[in-house]
Amino acid sequence: MDWSLLLQCVGTALGLIYLWLEYKANIWLWVVGAIMPVVHGVLYLTNGIYADAAMQLYYVAAGVYGLVVWKRQPKKSEDGKIRHTPKEWVLPLVSVYAVLHVAIYFILDYIGSTVSFLDSMSTAMCIVAMWMLSRKLVEQWLVWLVVDMISVGLYFYKDMPITAGLYTIYCILAIAGYLRWRRVMKSYATES
Repeated sequence: MDWSLLLQCVGTALGLIYLWLEYKANIWLWVVGAIMPVVHGVLYLTNGIYADAAMQLYYVAAGVYGLVVWKRQPKKSEDGKIRHTPKEWVLPLVSVYAVLHVAIYFILDYIGSTVSFLDSMSTAMCIVAMWMLSRKLVEQWLVWLVVDMISVGLYFYKDMPITAGLYTIYCILAIAGYLRWRRVMKSYATES
């Protein structure tokens, strides 16, 4: 069996499990989210998608960080609940994204990546989205939707159709996750 195909299949299975757990706001998403990047890292590295490959190291660290943050937040407290992104956080988040995008772009361009702009864009957005997820911010789903749409095109271009298919499913689940998390937030108001 072709290694790329095997990695795509295993990565897809782990990705679907991860997304289901995220949809349910289940803490186990962080455990799967720390294992899955190893598979994807090898896949991306062998296909020349260097920023996405390097990003997998961040995902492992983010998985550990998210697990710690979610474990510390009691479910009954306001800090442990799904919420909107505070308005005062928007500009800093956009600024972090912009700085990361430019920095990653120049690194990728320097090493000769064939997809520097899109790879750096999706990578910078992923970093911001993972942090938003660790804080249970509902808008993280919208950031993931943009990342997923970019990734579908990128992975088809890089001849990784199974992974592109996974990211197509991610697009649909990002919309469903956003709607579900909004309903959960509204249920908090009825509980009070």
